[in-house]
Amino acid sequence: MNFKSWSAERAEHFELCAKKALPPDNRLPWKLHEAMRYAVLDGGKRIRPLLAYASGELVSADEAALDHIALALEYIHSYSLVHDDMPCMDNDTLRRGKLTTHRKYGEAMAMLAGDALQAQAFFELTQTKLPGEQIAMLVKLLSAAAGSAGMCGGQAVDLLSVHQKLDLDTLTLMHRMKTGAMIRASALMGLYGGKKMPSAALIGLITQYADAIGLAFQVIDDVLDVTADTAVLGKTAGKDAAEDKPTYVSLLGLEESRRMACCEIDKALEALRAIEALSPDYEGRTERLADIARYILSRDH
Repeated sequence: MNFKSWSAERAEHFELCAKKALPPDNRLPWKLHEAMRYAVLDGGKRIRPLLAYASGELVSADEAALDHIALALEYIHSYSLVHDDMPCMDNDTLRRGKLTTHRKYGEAMAMLAGDALQAQAFFELTQTKLPGEQIAMLVKLLSAAAGSAGMCGGQAVDLLSVHQKLDLDTLTLMHRMKTGAMIRASALMGLYGGKKMPSAALIGLITQYADAIGLAFQVIDDVLDVTADTAVLGKTAGKDAAEDKPTYVSLLGLEESRRMACCEIDKALEALRAIEALSPDYEGRTERLADIARYILSRDH
């Protein structure tokens, strides 16, 4: 199965899992449940679930466990988008090609939907049949990636950086927190869906891979904000420049930003080759992870 077919199949499978797992919108408080489902279903690239499924293939992880992991990751991601789009933050009207949650349901219900999705993510991890030690690691990875040392912290730095001139190191640190931490968690959490705890060597190489694609993902996002239109992005184009936010394009220019993304993808693919060299068990099992890396780069073409 090629990557396009595999990713479409996994996305469809994930959608069915999410429809079943999310609280039904005919149960009180029905409007809250409706907003939660609106925020998660019918849209998005599903990069984080795809990463969990792909890294899970390395360790022959149980699909049911990966489903719970994928749901938890996407709930956290979706909650962050709901909150980021609100007037107190990015004040956006479009997300995934449709009205943002607060424009559809109002600011108060959107805030509650985001809060509830965050709680639902950790509940989802408790539903796996994995050993307690592995569930604890999943909770630890997700909470660290979503908190002040990860996604929320990166968003705070982003808000404080409007109209500021950041150097490359500071900009990169911000995005390793804001975007990269959850991408790293996605790739690592898939490893903990296996029958045993992953080795330190595998964890280290998956971390190298995920850090590289996470940075490339953000660089390409900055490029697309300049080069793509709203219909392609599914969100408002040109907002970074309009709001005078520091980006890789504003700091490096378009072509140098593209070169940087290519370099990061090369690092990711090198880490995958090193994984295959670790053990015969991993031979031929990194292709989906490699496909995701190449897909991230292809978004600019």
